[in-house]
Amino acid sequence: MEEISTDAAPESIGPFSQAIRDGGTIYVSGQGPVDPESGEIVSDDIKEQTAQTLENIESILEAADASLDDVVKATVFVTDMDDYDAVNEVYGEYMSAPFPARSAVQVADLPIDIGVEIETIASG
Repeated sequence: MEEISTDAAPESIGPFSQAIRDGGTIYVSGQGPVDPESGEIVSDDIKEQTAQTLENIESILEAADASLDDVVKATVFVTDMDDYDAVNEVYGEYMSAPFPARSAVQVADLPIDIGVEIETIASG
C-alpha cells in the first residue's frame, strides 16, 4: 500500500489517509467542502459545497497521477436528500461519461457541519 497525500486538499481530520493506492486502485477517503488553504467550510450553499468537495478529490487524484476520469465508483453522503438534485447537477459538471458507478445515501450527520461528503475509488 502507498499513502497519497497533498497540501492541495484538506488534511484528514482523523487517523486516516487522504487516499491509499493498493496495486492499481486508488481509494480516496471521504472528502468535504473544506478549503485546503483556510481550513474553513466554503459555504452553506450545497452546490458550492459539492464543487469544493469534488475539487478536493480531484487534487488528491492528481497527487496520485490520476484524475476524475479514472473514478470507477463514488459514494455520496448528503445530510438532506432534498439537496440530491443540486448535488447531481454539480457532480455532472465534474464527472464525464461513462459515469462512475455510484451510491447516494442520506445520513443523519457528518463529522463536521457540512451537507455533502464524497468518497471515490479510481483506477490508477
